[in-house]
Amino acid sequence: MTYTAYRTKEKIVVDGKLNEKAWALAPKSPRFVDIINGGPALYDTKVAVLWDDEYLYFGYWVEEPYVSATFKKRDELLFNENNVELFIDGGDTYYEFEINALNTIYEIFFIWKDAYKQGGKFDVPEFNVHERDAYTFGGNHDRISKHFWDGTHPRGLRWAFRDWDFPGLKTAVHVDGKVNDNTHIDKGWTVELAFPWEGMKWLANGRSLPPQEGDEWKFQFARYEKLISLEKNVGWAWDPTGSDDNHKPEKFTPVTFSKKFIEDL
Repeated sequence: MTYTAYRTKEKIVVDGKLNEKAWALAPKSPRFVDIINGGPALYDTKVAVLWDDEYLYFGYWVEEPYVSATFKKRDELLFNENNVELFIDGGDTYYEFEINALNTIYEIFFIWKDAYKQGGKFDVPEFNVHERDAYTFGGNHDRISKHFWDGTHPRGLRWAFRDWDFPGLKTAVHVDGKVNDNTHIDKGWTVELAFPWEGMKWLANGRSLPPQEGDEWKFQFARYEKLISLEKNVGWAWDPTGSDDNHKPEKFTPVTFSKKFIEDL
C-alpha cells in the first residue's frame, strides 16, 4: 500500500496533542495489522505524515485501555514494553526509533556492512566503529542458534551505532488517561514527531532534502504491545513483514511526497 504525504502551511507545535487542523486533514493510515501475518490487531493504531521545508512530521493515534510505561532513561530497551516505532530506510542505511508513553526514546542507526568500505562515504568520524558504541547486528534472529551471528537477511550484517542521535529531533506524547493506573480505563495516547530534513543526510540516498514532487521514501510504522494476560509481546504495523524479524527495509511502507499543501486539497 502506498501513501501520499502532503505539505502543511500550518506551524506544527510538537506537544503530542495532534490538534492542528493539518492533522485533521491529513490522510490517516489503515488500522495497523499483525506485523507477521497481517491479521487483525486487538487495539486500533493509525499514523499520518506531514511535512514542510524544515521538518518531516509523524502523528500516531494509539488506542490503549491501560496505558503503561516504565522506562525513563534514553536508549533503554523500549521494545521490552509497550511502544510505538518508526524505521526510515536509507538504502545502505536505516534508522530505528521507538518511544513509550513517558516520551522516553530509543534510537539506533544502521549501516549495512557490505556498504561500509575503507575510504568510502561512511568511513568518517561520525561512524568510526573503533571509537563509537558500535556493534554488528544480524536482525532479530542473530542470537538464535540456527542463525547465530549472521541472522536471516540475505544482505547479512549491519553495523549498529547505539550512541547515534538524530540531530534536532522533537518528540512529544499526550496521554488520554492515567499512566500505570489499572483502576482507570484509558482511551490511549498520541505521539507527535518532527525530524529535521537537515538531519536526514545519511538516509537521503541521493534524494533531495526537503523532497521534490514524487520522491519516494520507505518507512516502517509499527507498535509493540505487551499482552499481560497472554504473557506475550505482539507487534502491529501498517504493512506486515511476514516475519518476527522486523528489520526488513524491503518490506517497509512506501510514502510518496507531494508539494501540494494539505490545506488546499
